[in-house]
Amino acid sequence: MQVIKTIIDDVLLIEPKVFGDHRGFFMESFNRRVWQEKTGVEFNFVQSNHSRSTKNVLRGVHYQLAHPQGKLVRVVNGAVFDVAVDLRQNSPTFGRWVGEILSADNKRQLWVPERFGHAFLVLSESADFLYQTTEYYHPEDEHCLLWNDPTVGITWPLDGASPLMSEKDLRGKSLAEAALYQ
Repeated sequence: MQVIKTIIDDVLLIEPKVFGDHRGFFMESFNRRVWQEKTGVEFNFVQSNHSRSTKNVLRGVHYQLAHPQGKLVRVVNGAVFDVAVDLRQNSPTFGRWVGEILSADNKRQLWVPERFGHAFLVLSESADFLYQTTEYYHPEDEHCLLWNDPTVGITWPLDGASPLMSEKDLRGKSLAEAALYQ
């Protein structure tokens, strides 16, 4: 496993070792011992989720305030543009974002730490997105940052298309209006 630092130190891009031949491939998607040795980050996963979405679906920017979730995310079919936004008001990178393409082909994973907002945009015809979380989902605690807040300035690769979004996500709050982490 290779750990690649992003422009925000706490957000990590992970490249697992992939062993392939004419039959297919094998990879270890997570190994706690190797993870802790390579990253120094300790946590326990409590929930695994799988979503399937079609092209131009944008989900997020989601976060839980009282029950923050760390997420290890990956794509097993298709491709997405995956985004983490630093929502820690006392952080030197507050309001900044990291975006990476995750795909079934590149097999990369992104570590989105607790107290970050998370979103993704589907780039392929469809995508199967898997994520493991360090905290349970609490629907009453879910918050949403506005996907196109100019203060944050996420550069979404939309190619002129409008994203397909839920009503809840369309009602996201700007960074100035959102409830945030201290």
